[in-house]
Amino acid sequence: MLTIIGCGNLNRSDDAVGVIIAQRLQQYLAQNPHPDVQVFDCGTAGMEVMFQARGSKALIIIDASSTGSEPGAIFKVPGKELEALPEPSYNLHNFRWDHALAAGRKIFANNFPQQVTVYLIEAASLDLGLQLSPVVQHSADLVFKQLTTLISQ
Repeated sequence: MLTIIGCGNLNRSDDAVGVIIAQRLQQYLAQNPHPDVQVFDCGTAGMEVMFQARGSKALIIIDASSTGSEPGAIFKVPGKELEALPEPSYNLHNFRWDHALAAGRKIFANNFPQQVTVYLIEAASLDLGLQLSPVVQHSADLVFKQLTTLISQ
């Protein structure tokens, strides 16, 4: 089973890119069902990422990044390079998808995907807003096309 998870905040302009791609993929799969692919919109819920990924063979996470790179730049990164255990805390609000990767691997062991890929799209704006910037929309279209090609193979 391949699990694809989109992350982000729909109210923060380009931060929504992962969620928007996930929603488009859900529509694509509704018209082109594939029994070995599931897609989730996990928004900003890192804990949800951990539970939705459980039991999958492969995992793809899509999110925005803010690294100072050229807006719209697409980074395809092995998940192992990004996973990080969270600082001990009683606050799950700060539990992000990178924490979910490390914690999921630790908690679920062999029942957590070994093959993890993360697509990061560099944001042009993380201000309040409901639209993607044109450059990030273009990158979202490219990632969507790559993922639909992968699904259809």
